[in-house]
Amino acid sequence: MATEELIKATVFCTYHEIDYSFILLLEESGLLDLQLVEEEKFISHSQLQQLEQMTRLHQDLEINIAGIDAIVNLLQRMQEMREEMESMKNKLHFYE
Repeated sequence: MATEELIKATVFCTYHEIDYSFILLLEESGLLDLQLVEEEKFISHSQLQQLEQMTRLHQDLEINIAGIDAIVNLLQRMQEMREEMESMKNKLHFYE
């Protein structure tokens, strides 16, 4: 993975005015996969949108890590259900 696709975790924290420990807690809980490059932690560009969402949940709604974990899991499950429903609709249209 090229470093151009990575965002330095400390830069993200500064920009969003959050503690670096929040990022580390997300990583420890398995909600975020940080990349280690030359002893510095980086966030992949593909995880940026979800990290920003988790940051807003924490900052704006004061939701803790366990709550964020539950919300993220529910949102992922909802997305899976939407995709499954869309697939079923397509199959139904095929048989009509």
